[in-house]
Amino acid sequence: MDDMKEPGRHRRGPLLITAGVLLVAAVSTVGALGLGGGGSGDARDPDRNGRLVQVSRETLTDRTEIDGQLGHGPEVPFPVKAQGTITWLPASGTTARRGEQVLRVDDRPVVLLYGSLPMYRDLGLRQTADGAGARSGSGDGSGSGGGSGADSGTYAGDDAGDSGGSSGGPDAAGQPASDAPQRPVPLHGMDVKQFESNLSALGYSGFTVDDSYTALTAAAVERWQKDLGLPQTGTVDAGSVVYAPGAVRIAGTSARVGAEATGTPVTYTTTSLMVTVNAKATETRWAQRGTTVSVELPDGRSVPGTVASVGKDAAAPESGSGSGEGGAPAGGGEGGGNPAATVAVVIVFGDQASLGRLQSGPVTVRYAVKQRRNVLAVPVAALVALAEGGYGLEVSGEDSGEGDREGGTGDGASHGFVPVRTGLFAGGKVEVSGPLVREGMKVRVPE
Repeated sequence: MDDMKEPGRHRRGPLLITAGVLLVAAVSTVGALGLGGGGSGDARDPDRNGRLVQVSRETLTDRTEIDGQLGHGPEVPFPVKAQGTITWLPASGTTARRGEQVLRVDDRPVVLLYGSLPMYRDLGLRQTADGAGARSGSGDGSGSGGGSGADSGTYAGDDAGDSGGSSGGPDAAGQPASDAPQRPVPLHGMDVKQFESNLSALGYSGFTVDDSYTALTAAAVERWQKDLGLPQTGTVDAGSVVYAPGAVRIAGTSARVGAEATGTPVTYTTTSLMVTVNAKATETRWAQRGTTVSVELPDGRSVPGTVASVGKDAAAPESGSGSGEGGAPAGGGEGGGNPAATVAVVIVFGDQASLGRLQSGPVTVRYAVKQRRNVLAVPVAALVALAEGGYGLEVSGEDSGEGDREGGTGDGASHGFVPVRTGLFAGGKVEVSGPLVREGMKVRVPE
């Protein structure tokens, strides 16, 4: 009979073992999910893999990045009006300042001056018939003050007219009589004032910086022309001067010595380094003038930069240039026809010295999309998905006990898991909050 009972015992053994294995697995699963269990949860198990970190209070910043190019900005052509043969050109990369030549035509310098108005006419004294219709009857023509005599001469002859046979007046065609004496009359305009400001900045004096080109201005111009090795005419030819906002860097030349001075033989850029970014037209909300960004240089260093300008016209990428008639949408960012269209964003640096010796190269621009200040944060890897939904943190044994003593509900903490609400994810960390979460609490980061 004993022999007949043995098989029954052997059959019950495997069933009991199998049930035990399932029970252990179920308890482990429930513990890992933060459900059920007692005070001896896995978070208190010294053999559990992972490291402990503290919940910290900090500022989280979600940053994104975009590629850019370090350089001197777009090239601008010099509006050269001189006619003749190019006899000298500057080297690319050199700096041209006020009073220096940017090229030579017929072996005469074309000089750089500072200003926003172009050189659109010759500057010099005009000649008019002496006393022809002068309104004030005064004005000796010396031009020393650029005063009322100058103004009377400027408009003389326009009204002279109808006096017919008056001596020295214009003939019936409105032209001065051939034997009428001529006198110099000042030239007026904002371009005169711009030129005189430069002449004064170069160290020439003896005239008043105003909008009147007088005989005194002409005398200073003659001294300037002598120093340049030019004929001392006292008149500034429109082709002898070019204007730029300030000192410039010669970007390149499109002509050779010996060629005719036509078109735009010389181009320039600013002397300051900047970054140009081709941002997607649909993603330019960050690119507001004055926005601070971080620029990672080719040598690995990061320096702060500021958005200086944002283009108003979107450009289509080369690969999409053949589709459609309109090309990229003009309007810089409203999107529509071509989501890959880009807008040029220019970033400048307050401290040029921080860039070191670098002159060009690819860079990475990082900018803040969102930011949360003074929040509790943990590594993203510390989050544990809970079976009932949401996330939790696995706390250490001592913090579980402290959570009970500090008046928490005790349920989450006593099991080794604390439910949390998540906020901003940034830089490998996540914002967390909840009634059982506190600064300094130790949580486990699984490995």
